[in-house]
Amino acid sequence: MPIFGTDGVRGLANGPLTADLALSLAQATAVVLGQGRTADARRAAGKRLSAVVARDPRVSGEFLTAAVSAGLASSGVDVYDAGVLPTPAAAFLIADTDAAFGVMVSASHNPAPDNGIKIFARGGVKLPDVVEQRIEAAMDGPKLQPTGGDVGRIRRFADAEDRYVVHLLGSLPHRLQGLHVVLDCAHGAAAGVSPETFADAGATVTVIGADPDGLNINDGVGSTHLGPLQAEVVRLGADIGIAHDGDADRCLAVDANGTVVDGDQIMAILAVAMKERGRLANDTLVATVMSNLGLHRAMTAHGIRVEQTAVGDRYVLERMNEGGHSLGGEQSGHVIMSEYATTGDGLLTGLHLAAEMARQGKTLAELAAVMTVYPQVLVNVTGVDRSRVGDPVVSQAVVDAERALGDSGRVLLRASGTEALVRVMVEAASEDDARAHADALASVVATRLAF
Repeated sequence: MPIFGTDGVRGLANGPLTADLALSLAQATAVVLGQGRTADARRAAGKRLSAVVARDPRVSGEFLTAAVSAGLASSGVDVYDAGVLPTPAAAFLIADTDAAFGVMVSASHNPAPDNGIKIFARGGVKLPDVVEQRIEAAMDGPKLQPTGGDVGRIRRFADAEDRYVVHLLGSLPHRLQGLHVVLDCAHGAAAGVSPETFADAGATVTVIGADPDGLNINDGVGSTHLGPLQAEVVRLGADIGIAHDGDADRCLAVDANGTVVDGDQIMAILAVAMKERGRLANDTLVATVMSNLGLHRAMTAHGIRVEQTAVGDRYVLERMNEGGHSLGGEQSGHVIMSEYATTGDGLLTGLHLAAEMARQGKTLAELAAVMTVYPQVLVNVTGVDRSRVGDPVVSQAVVDAERALGDSGRVLLRASGTEALVRVMVEAASEDDARAHADALASVVATRLAF
């Protein structure tokens, strides 16, 4: 089995994800992303290899980060240890320092026992599959083993957080004076930097989920558990709630009434505002096939084209880079603003969303009304042969459902990439219609694709 998944290497810390694996992975990364250059060649070029390393606050991140740093330093790479910071901060700092690459130790929205290792190339960009494969192959090959003064040094990146905050504040089209913002930091990587940044931007800030102890990350709080944030926003009469996940690469929001504003709605608000200000490149938004039909209709009404990709922020980013687009993302809250970031950035997204409220003098509910959210029902059909998802009877059932829904709905069938599972998604004008069609299609899939 390959060790790289859809977002780096991830697993149970001290289960499959051991210190030995982290060390070996770091050494192989130095070979591949350091282009295999010897210490003599680097010395002749007058530049040493450097890498930025950061982590989220889960307890296993301490020993995994130590192993990564040891593997890099033993390969002649100078390590700048940024400590606990969001994933997008690590990506920004790689570009800002012109480091050869960087490593983020985090399992994002997963529970505390899990952890992960994400590797970014020069410029803070995610690795393509072919480079991940080269790194994996290099784990069984020779390592860079310099001696003497050519070994790497490990230094604390003292102003890492300050650089990131200045970058975020410099991106804002409007300050946040007059807004009361409730932040849910998921007891994660944003617990220190997010409250500071929103306050520096002028907002009145209330914080929940900002007491990480290494074991409570994502535990009942954050973007996967919005109940506490909704309750706090309503209780305080705040203007907006912003929820991050454990590594703060995503953002979901809550309006003053406690209503959730998801990634599709956030993208709709930002796309319209960016077009109005002439900042939406090619008048195009990039979204995945799972984005709501309402997003497509809202964008059409505002003269904005939507390009669709497979599910996954890496595919969104690839399409954005290919087309030179400036905004894209997912319903889950991964929003990429390529003018300012190379990956999804929950702080950047939340700041710009709040800035639009301040700039336009509107509530979040008023801004979110740009898009009508169509009821969306998702049914996971398990225990089926996903390779036969194109079965003619299943395909005809999809056609029949689409014909019945007409322009008021949408049907999507997706085979899981890893499990014996097919996902059936139906959108319709009413919840009842969506549920009825989804259940009917799921029944056909279960019958036709059974092993």
